[in-house]
Amino acid sequence: MTWQVIRLSDAVASPWRNGGGVTRELAAWPAGSADWVWRISVAEVAASGPFSRFADVQRWFAVLSGSGVTLQMNGAEHRLTASSEPLEFDGALAVDCHLIDGRTQDLNLMVRQGLASARMQRIAGAQQFLGRAAKVLAVYARTGPAQLRDEQGLLTVPAHSLAWRSVPAGMHVEAVARSAVWMEIEPWA
Repeated sequence: MTWQVIRLSDAVASPWRNGGGVTRELAAWPAGSADWVWRISVAEVAASGPFSRFADVQRWFAVLSGSGVTLQMNGAEHRLTASSEPLEFDGALAVDCHLIDGRTQDLNLMVRQGLASARMQRIAGAQQFLGRAAKVLAVYARTGPAQLRDEQGLLTVPAHSLAWRSVPAGMHVEAVARSAVWMEIEPWA
């Protein structure tokens, strides 16, 4: 499989039921299914309020732009900005989101518990990946382009775009970016 690239501007905005923002789905597997195993999206949060709950889903959340948010869950408060590491949490939790100073744009990775595991991290510079197992790799280029190099060559991912692909065990991938988010998803057999 080769890299799939989608620009945020090409993704359809789906308004939230509570009117607090919109979500743009960038990728999901299986594609077009409400029963996805994993899903990557960008949310544009316009108002403070509760997150939707997703039972049996593990979530990762990273602020892409704006002043950030404070998430309250399980009696704890998490302040997240565009420089904070992504936050991982159980999608079934009650989460209350408070905007720090105006709208934010946030990256979300969700995987069904028991069907896949994942991780998300920010990269500024180079990130190396040598897969011991088959995975899905995804990179969201935030404020500038990201370059991805694998055995098929070099791909430049435009700013505000996601690139993803399935990677077989043993494949080497390098990502270089000034500001990007790196994701690894390992579907369970």
